[in-house]
Amino acid sequence: MNKIYYLASCDTCRKIIKSLPKNNLVFHDIKQDPITEAELEEMYKLSGSYEALFSKKAQLYKSMDLKNKSLTEADFKKYILEHYTFISRPVFIIDGKIYIGNSQKNVAEVIQALS
Repeated sequence: MNKIYYLASCDTCRKIIKSLPKNNLVFHDIKQDPITEAELEEMYKLSGSYEALFSKKAQLYKSMDLKNKSLTEADFKKYILEHYTFISRPVFIIDGKIYIGNSQKNVAEVIQALS
């Protein structure tokens, strides 16, 4: 099952979704329906690290002063499960491959994978 984890209120996510070719993605709004530990485990298996899934751009990351702490993989997992803002978004899982974040290169790869 091909899936996108996104935030419906995120302008960047909405812009990326509009740019996608016709597809069969299952949409998962992480604010309305928080990521489960099982879903996060699947993402971890595909990406190889919780840190790769973690957004260091999040407002909470700055306000909690996490950049000055030595975070472990367990910490990254805990924060992602505690609050949706900590996941780098959008996250696509397409044909068993994961695409994390909104870089132009990543979005281009997603479009190609869906074409």
